[in-house]
Order: sequence, then C-alpha cells, then structure tokens
Amino acid sequence: MSQTHRNPISATPLKVLDPVPSDIDIAQAAKLKPIVDLAEELGLERQELELHGDHKAKISLDVLERLKDRPDGKYVLVTAVTPTPLGEGKTTTTVGLCQALGAHLNERVFTCIRQPSQGPTFGIKGGAAGGGYSQVIPMEDFNLHLTGDIHAITAANNLMAAAIDTRLLHEDRQSDEALFRRLLPIGDDGKRVIANAFRIRAKRLGIDLDDIDQLSDEDRRRLVRLDIDRDSITWRRVMDTNDRFLRSITIGQGENESGYQRQTGFDITVASEVMAILALTTDLADLRARLGRMVPCVSTSGEAITADEMGVAGALAVLMKDAIKPTLMQTLEGSPVFVHSGPFANIAHGNSSIIADRIALKLADYVVTESGFGADIGMEKFFDIKCRYSGLVPNVVVLVATVRALKMHGGGPKVTAGGSLDSVYREENLELVRAGTANLQHHVRNALKFGVPVVVAVNAFHTDTDQEHEIVLKAALEAGAVEAVVTQHWALGGAGAVELAEAVRRTAEKPTNFDYLYPLDASIRDKIQTICTEIYGASGVEYSALAEEQIERYEALGLSDLPICMAKTHLSLSHDPSLKGVPKDFVVPIREIRASAGAGFLYPLAGKMMTMPGLPTRPAYFDVDLDLESGRVVGLF
Repeated sequence: MSQTHRNPISATPLKVLDPVPSDIDIAQAAKLKPIVDLAEELGLERQELELHGDHKAKISLDVLERLKDRPDGKYVLVTAVTPTPLGEGKTTTTVGLCQALGAHLNERVFTCIRQPSQGPTFGIKGGAAGGGYSQVIPMEDFNLHLTGDIHAITAANNLMAAAIDTRLLHEDRQSDEALFRRLLPIGDDGKRVIANAFRIRAKRLGIDLDDIDQLSDEDRRRLVRLDIDRDSITWRRVMDTNDRFLRSITIGQGENESGYQRQTGFDITVASEVMAILALTTDLADLRARLGRMVPCVSTSGEAITADEMGVAGALAVLMKDAIKPTLMQTLEGSPVFVHSGPFANIAHGNSSIIADRIALKLADYVVTESGFGADIGMEKFFDIKCRYSGLVPNVVVLVATVRALKMHGGGPKVTAGGSLDSVYREENLELVRAGTANLQHHVRNALKFGVPVVVAVNAFHTDTDQEHEIVLKAALEAGAVEAVVTQHWALGGAGAVELAEAVRRTAEKPTNFDYLYPLDASIRDKIQTICTEIYGASGVEYSALAEEQIERYEALGLSDLPICMAKTHLSLSHDPSLKGVPKDFVVPIREIRASAGAGFLYPLAGKMMTMPGLPTRPAYFDVDLDLESGRVVGLF
C-alpha cells in the first residue's frame, strides 16, 4: 500500500442487486456520507469548505498553499478506444477503478471528472456520473445544476457577446469627443476616470496618459475607438441546452438597433472559451489574465482586440470567481470526487480542471481522471495541452475497450444512439472482434508514443463471451500494454474492478519517459501535420483558403507558439465518422482555424463540427419528472 499521505478514506458498504436496477434507483438508495465528514477524512479544514447542502461543497484554493510541501500522489488518466455513439463506459470505469482502489485496496484515492452539460442530459446521451454500481452521487445534482458553474460561464460568455455589439453600436453613433467624454468621465476629484482597459490600450499604442486632457485629437480617437471589424467577430452566444434552431441567427433587428443586423449564432455552453479557460487555469490571477487575453475579434487594421482592451475582462472574472473552486462529491462507496469544469471534447480539450487535479494530488495517493471521447481526441489533448499548462506528468494510462465497440470497428452494422442494437452485438462473433482490435492496438501505440505505460480495461457487458474477451486481452498485450484485464464494475461496483486496480497500482510504480508529441516552436502547419499523421494515421493535410489566411493572421499576431486543439469527430480516428477501425490513405481537410488565445490554444476544424447539438425525435426529457409525494426526481437514467 502507498503511504504518501495518511489513512485510507472509510468505505461505504455497497449492497449489490441482481438484476441491476436503474442508475437513478441505485443512486437514490445509496447511503451518503455528510460532506463535512468526508472533508474531515481528507484533512480539509472547515474554513476551506463552502457548503452547498449536506452532500456537496466547493473547496477553497487556499488548500494548495497550505499543502504546497506535501508530495503528490500517483496520476492516472482513463481514456478509451474510438467509441460507438452509445459510449463505452469510460466514466463508469473511472469511478469503478477508484471504488476498487479505495474501498477494496485501502488506498487514498481521488476521482477528478468533468461536470456534464444539460444538453446531453436532456438529449440522448444521458448523464455522465457513471452508471450501475459505479456512480458519483448525488447523481441528480451532478447531472443538473450542481453548484452553478456552467451558469456562471454562460453569464460571462454572453456578457462578452453583449459588450462586443454594444461597443460596435456606440462607436458608430457617437463622435470621437463624445466617446472620450463618456468612456473617460471626470470624477469628483476633477480628474479623468481612467479604467484599466484604457491603461492597457494606451500602453500598447504608446500613448502617455500622464496628462490625458492634453492628448491630441488623433490619440484620443485611437484610445477610445476599437474599430471592430464586424466580419472578424468569432464570439458567439451560448446556452446549456441543445437547441438546433439557434445555431444560426440574425441579431440587431430591434427598433433601436436598426442597421446593425449581423449573422451569428449560439453554441452550447461547454464549447465556450470561458469553459476551456476554467479547465486550464491554475489560480485566480491566472484566470483573470487568461480572460483578459481572449481575442473575440480584430480591428479593421488587423490588430487583435482583447477582452482587456474592451474593458469587460474584470467583470468576467467577477462572474467566475466562485466557479474556479472545484466541487467535492463522493462515489457510491464513499471515496472522494472532484467535479470541475466540462469543456466540450470535440472543440475544446475535453478534460476536467488542472486546479481539481492539483488539489487532489495533495490529498490522495492516487488521482484518477478521465479525458473526453477516444484517445485520439481527449488523451492527445490531455498530454499536449493540459500537461503543458499544469506541469503534471501522468504515471499510467488506462485504456477502456468494449467488445461492442470493437465489433463495430471490425465491420459490424451501424450503431445509432436511441436506435435498436443489431443482434450481432448481442451474440458471439469472434471474427468481428478480432478485426476490430486494430483500433484498440492503434490507441495503445499512440499512448506509448508519449512515454506512459498502458493498462487496458475491457468493460464487460453481460452479452460478451470469454472467448471474445480473450481476443481483446491478447491483442492489447501484443500492442504493448503492460497489463490487460476484464472489469465488471457496472454490475458489482468496486469489487468488479479490483483486478484493474491492482494492475494500475503495479504499473504506477514503473518508470515513465513522458514527452510531448511536438515542440511548441514548431510551425502551426507542422503541429497539425504531426497530430494528423502520428495520432490519426492520415497520409496528409489539406487547407482551405480561409484556413491558410487564418494561419498567416495568427502568425502575425504572435499566436503560432500555442498548442493545437484539433476539432474533429469522436466517432472515427479520421475526420469522417463513417470511417471505422483504422482508416488508411485519408487526407484531413482543415476548413477553418480558430484561436482561443485566453485558453491558450488554436483549434483547427477538421470537416464539419457541431458546436450546438440538436435534440432527437425522442429526447430524454420525455422520461424525467418529479414524484410529487416524495419530491424525488424520476426517470433520470
């Protein structure tokens, strides 16, 4: 047993039923520790807790200063093969592994996962708290509002959007002198009130503010006019609901805004750059700086306009000051969980927060976190983006595979979320499994390129057979995995993942030789080329004329040394969701490249990417309701 920290966390006994009840029935039958008791076991002090009821609390970042000299625990990343649209149980495996380490192997373990969007919750995918007997609880809170972080991000994002359009309107309608008088009014002391935005802008423009009333007319104009290029505005409004009819909208149609119409649209909140910033920030000062560096548009002369120069970054930071604190919850077996941030895995980097990981590593001997979708997306971004900003180095990669996913990659019929599953996925078919293991092996080898040892976890379904499992285990070891095991945590909780936990514990003691896939000083094109060829297996990359122009613009703006966050489908190693297995001889089309200067990455769009999902014919909200007698939520998974 590792003894980096103190005693194990007390386990909550788990009563397993067969057949396994619904997720919500299991969650509502669970016995929860009071969150103050769990915090005390972790060694957190009362003033470091901000309670949100009896079973969840936000944690102050002050704990990092108090524990700065304590050594970090082991760092474990859970990823997966290229999934079916149904998902392969990555979060369930993450939670089950932690339950096994904590409740069954007596290790101090912390789970760090993302907060889910309400879009998938009420759409078709369902929740993200895990499932069966490996869940985060209270499950209803987890999948709904939790502690309001996503709402804070929505408010901050939309304040930025309003600031852009308001500035456009007032700059157009007012003279230079009127703008100067309104934006830099004379205070009660008879002096100009100079907001920080103007100090930042004056410094960049080389304007001396010591005697501001003596500025030339030209300097006054340069100081107060951003001269936003309307066609350059990339900032969109957001909401945390799947609403396809807001993907493209026309704004400025009110009576007082006549003449200021323009096309824009809504994204889902988890695709906002503000969300990506929350996930990648390291403290409050870093959050404020990153928000200030956001570039929502450029001027008519091609200069970057930042949130700081717009004067809105301070207000955004105020809206986000509580969201920066991770939320403490627990698993069904009583081990601690941090839920914090939830960046969209296709568009952003798809990993939970650096802050949560850093605190957890000081409080536990093992920290298990997960990355979004398959290893080609979430894992690569975890290593090349998150690890660069956190300075943390993982000890183990756990790669989740299912027989179902491998059958699909081996040539099985199409799998559709919400549709019926073909019988081939419920019956033994060794040929399809064997053919599909190429996808698993590709992901194992990709992980090994970063110098981190791999353990493969086969998330077992009751329809699998032992012969199918044996094929997967053998293929994993042949590809270079240190160990490969079958898990049954969905049906058994932590007891069904003990073998996996033991394998992770052994592997975490092995040396790593971690390195990034590419150097930051490589060109934008070289970094994109490396990801596409080395991780996806593409034969090359082609750029649209727009993407070529954007590369030149970002190089001119000094953004070429940022890491790359590829935006592509999660349903294939390629850009094309119809290409299963391990596609060959394909070229990745880059149609556009956007900048998230505050978050700290460029994101090329490969093929068509949806930043605002739509609802299916029969959304999940059909089943969700309240039991009016008990007040309980029903029908939520």
